Amino acid sequence: MTNYQKEQFLLEEQFVKRMLIDYGIREVTTQKQAKNETREFEFPVPAYTKQRLKWFEERNKQQSIQLTHSRSWFPNSKLKDLPRLRLACFKSGYVRKQNGADRAYQLNPTYEQNYRCVWQKNGGELYISKGTSRARALIHSPITRLNFMLNYYLKNYANN
Repeated sequence: MTNYQKEQFLLEEQFVKRMLIDYGIREVTTQKQAKNETREFEFPVPAYTKQRLKWFEERNKQQSIQLTHSRSWFPNSKLKDLPRLRLACFKSGYVRKQNGADRAYQLNPTYEQNYRCVWQKNGGELYISKGTSRARALIHSPITRLNFMLNYYLKNYANN
């Protein structure tokens, strides 16, 4: 490990330590994730959006007034019992929300990208199609990924 790599590693560790202390965040990285240079964090807020939390609070008020529904998503649960927000930084350059139903949700910024494809029609004639698509910007620096993750949390969840 070069001196530069050591400095970057120490800066990253100091940044994580400040995050953990200042915001009450927990690092929940598994051994396999650490081996792959992935870091996962659990934040002290529910994983749900503001709209879903509002719905949850209204639903709990209704259930406490009259218990007409025997089945609900959150029977007799409190806000503190909801699953916590989990975000992870990957070596590949992605920052993802890990609370998704079937896959991790990418948080990286997007940009418009032009593309061209060459096709061959039935008669052997070549055809070029053009268009635009959305692509994710990769964040290559580990400390920048951590900073992006923290800013995402502060912007979208800190006031819940």
